[in-house]
Amino acid sequence: MRAKVLSPGEPRVMALVFDTGEDPVAALTDFAADHSLRAASFTAIGAFSEATLGYFEWERKEYRKIEVAEQVEVLSLMGDIAFEGEKARLHAHVVLGRRDGSACGGHLLAAKVRPTLEVILTQAPSYLARVHDPESGLALIRLDR
Repeated sequence: MRAKVLSPGEPRVMALVFDTGEDPVAALTDFAADHSLRAASFTAIGAFSEATLGYFEWERKEYRKIEVAEQVEVLSLMGDIAFEGEKARLHAHVVLGRRDGSACGGHLLAAKVRPTLEVILTQAPSYLARVHDPESGLALIRLDR
């Protein structure tokens, strides 16, 4: 992954470009931790050779995995990064386009880039943080913290 600051002011805006084989979920999470990005939002386009999506099943309080084992276009990828305690957490949703023009989407759990993924990341106020929500079992952003 290559990164460049596009706007150093407030808010700081960065471009990140991923190469074939990289996992954007892991890399974005690591990038946030390594660069002290306590909170950020991002959008992206590109393509994946494979992906694992998730659909949150409320009754079970866990994600049902949806494997996408084919080359797909990333039609829309958006999400945010916020810390839960001292750990960066990524929350991303994606819409993927298949060869026949159909689409699938969900929570992005993992993926392999091929050939590229272009991400625009915007730093957000650091007071945005994730807090465990006992009702859902998820770490959700709380504005009152």
